[in-house]
Amino acid sequence: MLGEGGGNLPIEIEIRKFKNINLSNGTVLEAFPSVGLVSTISSSYLISTLELDQICALESEDFPPISMVYSTKPKFPARIYAREDLNLAIFISEFPPPTKLHRPIAKTLLSWTMDQGCRRIISLEGLPKSGPKGTDQEPELVGVGSNKAAREELDKGGIPQLEVGMISGVSGVLLNEGRWDNFNVISLLAEAIPDFPDAYAAAKLVEGVNRLVPEIEIESKPLVKQAAEMERYLETLKEQAKPAMSEPVVRMFQ
Repeated sequence: MLGEGGGNLPIEIEIRKFKNINLSNGTVLEAFPSVGLVSTISSSYLISTLELDQICALESEDFPPISMVYSTKPKFPARIYAREDLNLAIFISEFPPPTKLHRPIAKTLLSWTMDQGCRRIISLEGLPKSGPKGTDQEPELVGVGSNKAAREELDKGGIPQLEVGMISGVSGVLLNEGRWDNFNVISLLAEAIPDFPDAYAAAKLVEGVNRLVPEIEIESKPLVKQAAEMERYLETLKEQAKPAMSEPVVRMFQ
């Protein structure tokens, strides 16, 4: 998949397939790093809890030269996991793509989703929230739908819709492209404290996924209990990634 980079040079986002899988009429979750890393935390929890398998990897010359090592195995920094019996796929990455890659990545994900015959994309995002670290105030969950069908799904799930605001990055492009193509794209947004991994807000996103995808009901409380461990792990990743990142690694936590 090609996009336009700086100076009108083409940017290629390659999808490398490891396994064939039938996802017809399924759901795709998009989880690139966001405020409080809520998308990465919630999607990692979903992948491990639901025991999804990696089926594809995303690669580009513009991605950082990083290999993510899990259980002794190297992984591409941007990957697709899926489980056929749940009709579910998850795009996940631990690195924040540079701004010039937002459109090419979003269009590649949308094209792949439509090629698989899936019926919708749900983006997992964070909204900046003010307040001290560890606040007891429950995070708010809101949603945005690209078309009438998406907005009706939010209503059916009892998720309030964002009246006014701005959604940037891959999620923002997906919403715009979904509206243009009349394809069902939903952005779920949980209020998150920006400067540290917010597992409480991530758990709120998991609750939102439960409402929209009742076939995969998951308990979110264990995710909150893992908050301290997740924070230490992501801080380690942040330090290890510094030499390979072309943009400040601190963006992983913004």
